[in-house]
Amino acid sequence: MKKQNMNRDWIATARTLSQALPYLQRYTGAVVVIKLGGHAMGSDEAMEEFARDVVLMQMVGINPVVVHGGGPMINAMLDKLEIKSEFVNGKRVTDQATVEVVEMVLSGTVNKRIVQALNRQGGKAIGLSGKDANLMVCTQTNPDLGFVGTPTNMNPEVLHDLFSKGTIPVIAPLGAGENGETFNVNGDTAAGAIAASLNADRLLLLTDVAGVKDGAGDVITELKTQQIRDLTAEGVIAGGMIPKTETALNAIEGGVRAVVILDGRAPNACLLELFTEHGAGSLIRDAD
Repeated sequence: MKKQNMNRDWIATARTLSQALPYLQRYTGAVVVIKLGGHAMGSDEAMEEFARDVVLMQMVGINPVVVHGGGPMINAMLDKLEIKSEFVNGKRVTDQATVEVVEMVLSGTVNKRIVQALNRQGGKAIGLSGKDANLMVCTQTNPDLGFVGTPTNMNPEVLHDLFSKGTIPVIAPLGAGENGETFNVNGDTAAGAIAASLNADRLLLLTDVAGVKDGAGDVITELKTQQIRDLTAEGVIAGGMIPKTETALNAIEGGVRAVVILDGRAPNACLLELFTEHGAGSLIRDAD
């Protein structure tokens, strides 16, 4: 009986691979930007699974880019160093001392952990931030918030160079100011700007919710951009989902073919979205 069950598993695996062929062909040469955050960053097991999926994506011809956050790690380091934060309308003020910690944590500990995870799975990953090669030049978002930046000028040539060498870029959301400042950039915002600069086929926003939900609490599997605007105006899209859907709208307006908000806690979420008919999460794209 055990052998029969194993045979069924092998047959199911072979069938799944066969059914994935059209999707594998469809994404050959495509750029897919993945915003990594939430659960996958806190668990070593989830990080290894994520890294394995990204390396697999590259092996079948996709050019993946990983953009990551690191809020909890930044908070922990600020507490350890006894650096107190001020808040304006619920948003942290990023002063000089804070932005130095942000850069240390994001470009150091967090970035290298992801790079090492990808390399352990057989990938060739390299870590950088938006400051490198002026990938992401920013202006100050709001003087009251200090060194928080909004991307205004993108220079993705360095990423194309890395693609040509079979390298996976792992990017910390830090930007360079025109006068040499370092700006902290919201991770979703950075991922959207990078995806737009690359005319990415997909921007995958991994989060800790299943996707965009309707008024009844059910996940909406596919939305047009106007639906996002309507649901936001109606108050159905609210709270922490608003920044993500705004990122999606800006990315699509900037040239990204489609954005998916999906649950990074789900096993193999990226592979399910890209290589199965069912997909995962909420797919957002412009009207055909």
